[in-house]
Formats: sequence, structure tokens, C-alpha cells
Amino acid sequence: MPAIRWRSAGPENPEGDGQEPIDFDPFNPDPPEAATVEAEELLKPLLEQDGRGLLRWRRQATNAPILQLENRFVRGRLDLRAADLGVLFRFENCRFEYPPDVREANVLGLSFLRCWLPGLKARNLRSRNDVRLIRCRVEVDGSRSESGTDVLTTQTDRGVPNAAVNLTDAVVEGTVILTGTRISHPAGKALQADRLAVTGAFLAYRLTTEGEVRIPGLRAGGNVNFSGARLSNPGGFALNGNGMTVSGSMLCEVDNYRPGAPRAFSATGMVYVPSMRVAGDLVFRSAQLEVDPAGEIAVDAWKTGDWYVDPHPAFIADRMYVDGNVEMGDGLRATGTLRMVNTHIGGSLRLAGAKVVVPRNLNPPYMDRAIHLDGSEINGDLEGSKLRTEGQFRLADVTVRGNVFVRDGHLSHPCRDVFSARRSRVSGNLMLSACTMKGTLRLQGMTVGGSIDLRNTTVTEPEEDESAQWAVDLRSVQVSRSVLMHSRAGHSFSGDGGVTLDGAVIKRKLCISGALLTAGKSGLALDAGDAVAEEFELTPAEAPDGRVSLRGAQCGTLHDNEQLWHATGGVELEDFRYEALDDPIPLKDDRQIEVRLRWLRHAMRGYRPGPYDQLAAMLRACGNEEHADTVLMRKQQYRYEALATGYGWFFGAGVRLWSWLQRWMVGYGYRPVRALGWLLALLALGSVWFALGSDDCAADAARFVVIGERCAVNVDDTGLEWNPVLYTVDLLVPIADFGNKGRWHMAGVDKWVATGFIAMGWVLVTTVAAGVTRTLRRNSGN
Repeated sequence: MPAIRWRSAGPENPEGDGQEPIDFDPFNPDPPEAATVEAEELLKPLLEQDGRGLLRWRRQATNAPILQLENRFVRGRLDLRAADLGVLFRFENCRFEYPPDVREANVLGLSFLRCWLPGLKARNLRSRNDVRLIRCRVEVDGSRSESGTDVLTTQTDRGVPNAAVNLTDAVVEGTVILTGTRISHPAGKALQADRLAVTGAFLAYRLTTEGEVRIPGLRAGGNVNFSGARLSNPGGFALNGNGMTVSGSMLCEVDNYRPGAPRAFSATGMVYVPSMRVAGDLVFRSAQLEVDPAGEIAVDAWKTGDWYVDPHPAFIADRMYVDGNVEMGDGLRATGTLRMVNTHIGGSLRLAGAKVVVPRNLNPPYMDRAIHLDGSEINGDLEGSKLRTEGQFRLADVTVRGNVFVRDGHLSHPCRDVFSARRSRVSGNLMLSACTMKGTLRLQGMTVGGSIDLRNTTVTEPEEDESAQWAVDLRSVQVSRSVLMHSRAGHSFSGDGGVTLDGAVIKRKLCISGALLTAGKSGLALDAGDAVAEEFELTPAEAPDGRVSLRGAQCGTLHDNEQLWHATGGVELEDFRYEALDDPIPLKDDRQIEVRLRWLRHAMRGYRPGPYDQLAAMLRACGNEEHADTVLMRKQQYRYEALATGYGWFFGAGVRLWSWLQRWMVGYGYRPVRALGWLLALLALGSVWFALGSDDCAADAARFVVIGERCAVNVDDTGLEWNPVLYTVDLLVPIADFGNKGRWHMAGVDKWVATGFIAMGWVLVTTVAAGVTRTLRRNSGN
């Protein structure tokens, strides 16, 4: 041990006390008598007794006013209360019987190096240099009452200080240094420094405390640094920094000063820093934050039934304002909520590599939020790659002016919302890729300036409420680019519980390429009703297990596959509009049309006219008229089949026959050329029939005029010439009279054949006219 040196650098003791060195351990509760110095003796060089107590020390103009004490046990009370001394006090390797008292004092500086103290009373201290407690141990003696002082061992009333180290309302025109110090006062506060004003920094490297560290209203001109500190106050505030103002950065991270022995910041109890203002960065990298989730809520502010108050938070920073970044990643571990509600972050919020665990609340309201950011504003990115949470990640009404990146995250909150960002705004991209989520991913009402990227993400065990059960909820999102729920590089997006995009507006693409979709209680595997996008890429890896709803959806280009249309619960297609297919159907590729018609019929599980009309309209808009008519023909075929099924067996057979006749004769009116062919065939058949046949009227010359093998009806008709071809033409063209149909006598079978030809003529000629009319209408529309 170094020699005892009691030096008061003043005119009364310019060389120190000159005693021989002795071994002295300040942490030994039984100090040797030889190392003892009376507090009154220590202060004698500084006193002038005139009956008025402690006066100003007579300063020496040439020497630094320093009182330095080493290797001593100070017995008695070191009382400098209200002293106005331009003296720098240095105590090294010393032990004190009573807490030094520098309340309301005005000193040049105050330093304790490797000392043991039962407390430090420094309320309203004024120091023109640093205040230091370096590698000291401050332990309140619970067996001794300090009634009427700042260090109390019994329960006190509100507002009465009870702190091992009390710097309340102190002003330090330098730096406060608590490096390596251990402060123990579990029954009260380890450090109380309300409204402490520090011109320089507040440094508490590797500080160890038992009891609350209370520094609300602290004003620091530099950094506030708790790196490597270990703060413990279970059930209460481990660190209370309400309303602090930090002109530098707030640092609570790993201290790597000792080679090979890094030490992370840890807090057992709440870290409470609401309304704090930080001009630099807020850093909690690799911090260890812990509260007892099953313990009694000892803080009055948390004894409430307010659903928005997290009952067991590990970190509370409501209304915090940080000009720089907030770093809470790189191995941060928190048992309890990270709560930053209505905060402003000028830079980025980084949660990468963090793990936050909040035990599950079994009773409603379910206030088990792991990360709570409601109403906050982040001017940079929110980055959370490899984030691990057990509990809800909640960021409702949050504004992020950069991007949100969570890659390879594991978020767990089964049967409830695991990631909830209702009504939030992200100026860049929202990327939650390659994540594993248990619970509902709810992005309802979000506005995203870039894309929502959920590629390779697996979402299972969604919320159980039937009115809101979805694995992924993207209802009413506004996305300036794309929504990507696709698979890449051997991995897959999976939504076990259904995906909804009801009312979503997407400027570019909605993509579920290679996705695996399974319905929940709603029965819907994919709900894109009323969604609008430039392109739909609906190509799941397997047929969705449940219904797919595209009711009212609109897109410019549709890219689909067979799996979509074979969803196990069918596809709802009412008012679904698309302008083109990603892979256009060639004009001569009839097979693709048949394939698409089979997909539609399988998807709808019944007859609906709209989807066929939409397919035909799309084909016609692309110049594929023949295939459009094929679709419409098939629509009429399915219509008659549906009618026949509804009419029963007897009448249904007639409907099916009529459908068959229309289909083969005129293609339901969509094949007018086929009707013309039938007309020509009937003309040939009629001509042969009437040319080969004869009439019995030829034997009754008194009644009829016999002309060849036929008889004229009117004997006054002269100049007639029988022609079976012209007669058949007259029968088949009912809208024109060529002078043959009503002037020749037909009887028996001929009469019925002629009547049949007239009927067939009406049907076929009307069909040809309708087809020509449609053609002319389409041409005029173009």
C-alpha cells in the first residue's frame, strides 16, 4: 500500500503530515487505529474559529488549493455543509465513518478514489470542477439511523430524500464520474440526482447499484454513459431518467475497457426515461434488461387498468426525443416490454439481433406487448434483422420515413397479433422477409411508399377471433409499388390461416408466386376482394386449401396458374376485372381456351355468367374474336345445363335437347357461318325432296292447274313454272317472297316438310342476321 499522505496544500501545512506509510484497506470494516484521523482535525487547516463556525479558508495565491487524504479512516462527521471553499478535495483509498456532508457547499472540486463511504450528502452542491467517485463502495449501514439527513434506513414520506448518494439540484461545472463504483441501498435509492446540472459528461462506466438510480431532470452538457453498469432495483425503477436533457449521447452498452473482459449494461428493474431529450444517439447495444413479470407492480404509475399501459415494461421512453439513432440491438436481451410510445427518433431505430420476451397474459385485455411503438416518428429506418420476440410487436399509427427491415426474424405471439402496424406510414419499403411468425401479421390500413415484401415468411397460429382471423391482414393498404408474398431460393411464403387484401390499392404488382395458403375459420385462403393492382401474379405452389375471393378485384395483367383455379373451396369471381393475360393466348391455340374454360368451371362450382363475359371481353379487347365467341358459346351451354338441373328430369331433358340443337346448328348464335351452312344444306335437301316428289292433285284437273309434277293453287295464275330450288329458297327465307311459297299446292307429307323448312328458315336467317349485327357493332366500336 502507498504511504499515508495527508496533504493540505495551504500555508499551514505545505508539505503534508509526514507520517510513515502503513498498510490500509478501505473496505476492511475494522481499520487500524494508526490510520485513523478525526474529521475535525482534517478540517482544522481550513477553519478560522471566531464563534461563527466554518468560515472561508485563507487562500494562497501561488499554490493550488487542494486537500488530499490517502489511506485513512476518517472518524466523525466530515461536515462541510454550506461551506464556501475554493478547495479541491481529494480522497484516495479512504474509509469514512459517516457520510461526508457537502450539502449547499461551494467547492473547487470533489474526488473519491477507491474509498468506502456509508453515503454522500451533496444536495445543492456547487463544484467548479469534476465530482468523482471512482472504484468506490457506498454502502448504507442499515443498523444506524441517520434521522434528519439525506441517508435514511427507514420508510420515509413522499418527497423526503432517502439515497446513498444524493446530488439533488447540484451544479457541477465539469464531469460527474462514477466509474467502477458500487452503491448499495436496497431499502432506498442508490443515487438521487434530481435536476442535476453537469456542464460536462455524466460517466458511470461499470457502476454497480442496489436500489434506484434516480436522475430525473438531469442536464448534461456531454454524454451520459452507463456502459458496463449493473443496476438493480427489482419491482421498481432501476434507472429513473424522466425528463433528462443530454447534449451528447446516452450510452448504455458494452464496456470494453478491460481487455478480454467486456461487460454489458444490465438493469434489473425498469429503465424509465420518458420525455428525455438526447442530442446525439441513444445506445443500448447488447444491454440486458429484466423485470419480474410475475412480481408485484410496485410503481404507482403502473397500477392501472389502462389497456395501453404495459404492466411489466423493461424500458419506458414515452415522448422521448432523440436527434440521432436509437441502437437497441446486437444481442440486447429484455424480459419485459420495450416501450417507446409517441417518441421522435431523428435517425434510425435498430433492433437487429435483439431478443425481447414478455410472458403470456392469459386474461383479457392481453397486454403482453414485447415492443410498443404506437404513435412514434422515425426519420430513418427501422431495422430488426434476426429479431426475436415473444409477445406482440406493436407499432400502430407510426411514421417511418425510411424503410422497415426485419429479415430472418422469429416473432411469436400465438393466436393473437404478433406484428401489428395498423394505420402506420412507411416512406420506403416494408420488408418482413424470411421470418417465422406465430400469430397474425396485421398491416391493416398501412400506407407504404415502396413495397411490402413478405417473401419466404411463414405465418402460423393466427388470432382466433372469427371476425378478424387472418394469418396476414393487408386490408385497405395503400402501396406505391408491390406486395410480394412469394417464394425464393427453395424457401416459401406460407400463410396458415388465410391472407386478406380486401380493398388494397397496389400501384404495381400483387405476387403470391410459389406461396402456400391455408384457410382459417373464415374459410378463405386468399381474399383479394376489391383489391386493385397493375398486375396480379397469382401462381401459388399448391392449390390453396380453402376459398379464394377475387370479388370486385381489378388488375391490368393477370398471371395465374392451374393451382389457383383449383382452390379446394372454389374461387369467387363476381365483378373480377382484368385487361390482359401475362401469357397471351395465340389466335390458333384452341387448346388454351379449353383449358381456361375448364379452370373457370372448376373454380366456380356452378354457373356464373360474369367470369365468362370478362374472359370474352378480355379476349376481344386483345383482338381474339373467335376465341371470345367460343367462350360465350360455352357460357350459354353451361347456362342451359344449370337451367336443366333446376327444372328436374322431365323438363330438363327438353332444355338439354334445345341446348343441343342450338349448339350444333347455330352455336347459340355465335357461329353465323354455321347457320349459313345449315341453310345451304337445307336448300339442297329441300330441292331434292321437292324435285323427286309428286302431288296427288295432278289427277284433279278440275280444281288445279297442273304444271309438270305440281299444281298451282290459283287457276288464274298463269305463267308459273315449277322450280324446286326456288320453292325451297322461298321457304327458307321468310323475310322475302319470291312468288313461289303460297302459289303451289302442298298436301300430305310435303305440307309438313314445307312447314318445317319455314320454321328452320326463321331460326337460321335470324341467327345469321344477329351474327352480322354483332360483327358490325364490334367493328363500329373499334
